[in-house]
Amino acid sequence: MNRLLRTKTAALALAVAGILGAATEAAAQSKEIFIPVIVYRTGAYAPNGIPWADGYVDYLKLVNERDGGVNGTKLAFEECEFGYATDRGVECYERLKSKKPVLINPLSTGVTFALTDKAPADKIPVFSTGYGRADSADGSVFAWNFPLLGTYWSAADMIVQHVAKKGSLKGKKIALVYHDSPYGKEPIRALEEHAKKHGFEFLKLPVTHPGVEQKSTWLQVRQQRPDYVFLWGWGVMNSTSIKEAIAVSYPRLQMYGVWWSSAEPDVLPAEMAAKGYNGITLGHSSEKGLPVHKDIQKHLYDKGKGTAKSKDEIGSVLYNRGMISAMLSVEAIKQAQSKYGKRVVTGEEVRWGAENLNLDAAKIKALGFADTVQPVKTSCSDHEGVARGRIHTWDGKEWSYTSEWYEADKKFLRPLIEASAKAYAAEKKITPRDCSKEK
Repeated sequence: MNRLLRTKTAALALAVAGILGAATEAAAQSKEIFIPVIVYRTGAYAPNGIPWADGYVDYLKLVNERDGGVNGTKLAFEECEFGYATDRGVECYERLKSKKPVLINPLSTGVTFALTDKAPADKIPVFSTGYGRADSADGSVFAWNFPLLGTYWSAADMIVQHVAKKGSLKGKKIALVYHDSPYGKEPIRALEEHAKKHGFEFLKLPVTHPGVEQKSTWLQVRQQRPDYVFLWGWGVMNSTSIKEAIAVSYPRLQMYGVWWSSAEPDVLPAEMAAKGYNGITLGHSSEKGLPVHKDIQKHLYDKGKGTAKSKDEIGSVLYNRGMISAMLSVEAIKQAQSKYGKRVVTGEEVRWGAENLNLDAAKIKALGFADTVQPVKTSCSDHEGVARGRIHTWDGKEWSYTSEWYEADKKFLRPLIEASAKAYAAEKKITPRDCSKEK
């Protein structure tokens, strides 16, 4: 009898402990702002996914260590590995949304497409900084999507502007070598319209995931001899494309990558042979030694709290991009707090903050980013905020800017964006917001 009583007592104690533990965790969560970090540190996309994730996480850590959080409220985050597989990315989202995240930055156009339908019901804004759906720049339809700093249609437009300055494109050929996924297909609509406008022949050359086998693709390039090749790859696909271009003697000077195809992991495997390869930037390149980098060194790496395996990664193209993506997330939270109070804000409140961002050059400089981020101003109708970039070119050792600033042609792109958004609204039975009534 005593033994049975002791067993029941022990079981009761464990149950109580479990309840108290859950309550403690819930209480801790209620005092922190939670941001999920879904990443891919393994597999074919790891070379590019790792530095982005390191930059993103380091900035969140910096805000906690240096500033004590966002206006006194600490940031909490949890990584979930999804290997750039859309289904696994959605699983990460579903698992982590119980922790009441205020936003998500999935670093995957495929996952962004999948979450676009979920976000309004879950009230979790989707930040797709430099990726995602181009039509989601129209906030009247896509109230919960924020393709901040530039969409793929903007990227395609700026690259076309650049090559058009070299001479008329009429009668020329431009090939798009692209990852056969929602990401790689995204610029096609804009490039088709540019082909009509400028009179060039547009070749579409898809590459199957993960992109390590491209010989047939580059045989087509050798046969067709396009005047320019635009590369829309990711992970090992990029370095493979450059190596195959070298193998078929296609000039790297005539190759232009999107900002996800022009970072250090893309060119270093080919070493000096990649010299001359170009890419459009998202406003930044591999700037090192920025004030924000010095703060990260002081508050994190000097104390053994940094995320990257090597501090040499700090300032690389993708590390900077992850850091910038996190900064925009934090600034949206700050903006939400400016209206709703300096406390733990909700996803719905952060959605308002993201839609009312106004970061001028002075503010960006004060945050320690110099001019690596262009002034960003969002609104109900404009969830992109800004679309400016420069061409940078690999000289065999490092990236350097080789053009002036370009700005995406909104007069050309906006009708395409609105037409696509309108079609989506009709398909999903969404009534677009009247932005003139939004505050």
